[in-house]
Amino acid sequence: MSRMSVGLQLYTVRDALAEDFEGTLRKVAAMGYEGVEFAGYGGMEAEKLRDLLQELNLKAIGSHIGLHLLEGQLEEEIAYLQTIGAKYAICPYLPADARDVESWRNHLVNFERYGKRFREAGITFAYHNHDFEFEVEIDGTIVFDAMYERIDEKYLQVEMDIGWVQYSGIDPLAYIAKYAGRLPLLHLKDFRAGVKGEKIDTVELGRGDLPLLAIIDAASKASVEWLIVEQDTCANPPLEAVAESMEWMKASFLNNR
Repeated sequence: MSRMSVGLQLYTVRDALAEDFEGTLRKVAAMGYEGVEFAGYGGMEAEKLRDLLQELNLKAIGSHIGLHLLEGQLEEEIAYLQTIGAKYAICPYLPADARDVESWRNHLVNFERYGKRFREAGITFAYHNHDFEFEVEIDGTIVFDAMYERIDEKYLQVEMDIGWVQYSGIDPLAYIAKYAGRLPLLHLKDFRAGVKGEKIDTVELGRGDLPLLAIIDAASKASVEWLIVEQDTCANPPLEAVAESMEWMKASFLNNR
C-alpha cells in the first residue's frame, strides 16, 4: 500500500487560468490540493512559476506536453520542467489524423526516443490515454497494451485515465492491477452514463458511475504516487467543481489517509 498524494490537472480550470493564472493557482492551493499537473504555463517564466509554487506549497507533478512540442521543442520543455522541479512529462493526446496503425508504429519509436532523453534529464516520460488507444491493434494487440509491451518501462510509464478506461468497456480495477508498479499517475474522474457510444458527462467526484473508493484502494495497492483530479467539462463553474471534488476526496480518502 502506498501513500498517495492528491493533485489537480489544471486543464480542468483552463478558462480561469487564462484570465488569472497566478490567482487561480492560489485558489487551487487554498482548496487543499497538494500538487498540480500543468497543461501550459500561462506564459509565466519558469523561475517565477517555481517561486510561486514554493510559496504556495504546491508540488509540480509534471506537465502534459503536446505532440508538436515533443517533436519540435523537446529541450525547451525539459529545461522548463527541470526549473520548476517537475518529475513527469506526459504525452496527453494524439490528433485524429495520427491514430492509424502506421502512425502508431512511428509513435512508439518516437516515444522511446523521447523517454530516453527525458530519463537522461532526470524526468520520467508517461502517456495519458483516452478511449482511442483501445480501438486500434498492432499485430493483434490493442495499442494501449502494445505501447507498454514494446517500450521499456525505464522510458515509458503509465498515466491511466480511469474514466476513459471504464468508458472503453474495460474493468478499471483489473487494468490498475495489470499495470501495478508502472503506474505512478492516475487521473481520477467520474463519468455519468459512461457507456461506450453514448453521450457522457464528466461530473464532480462522487456524482457519477465509477466505483471510486474501490479504484482508490486498487491504486494504493498498485503503488500509484498521485491521484490527479480531472474533469474534462464542467456543468458548474470549474473552480466550484474542483473544490467540490476536493471536499469529496477529503471526506472519502484524505482524512483517513
